[in-house]
Amino acid sequence: MKKFYITTTLPYVNAEPHLGFALEIVQADALARYKRLENREVFFNFGVDEHGLKIYRKAIEANKKPQKYCDEYALKFDALKQGL
Repeated sequence: MKKFYITTTLPYVNAEPHLGFALEIVQADALARYKRLENREVFFNFGVDEHGLKIYRKAIEANKKPQKYCDEYALKFDALKQGL
């Protein structure tokens, strides 16, 4: 069985998920489903970018530890994916 790998961009977790990212998820999911219909083994990577000074500053601004801040936003992006 041929393998197929697809990923979305990894959005920064310094802002709420938005419609543009939702569109990207839907497009990637449609392609993954199509490849599965072709009997491909599909690996669909989805995640968030949790590094950078902007994210650190947003965490401090929110009075949270950076990892906790990132984890909370990662859940929001995952909820968006699950809801589509």
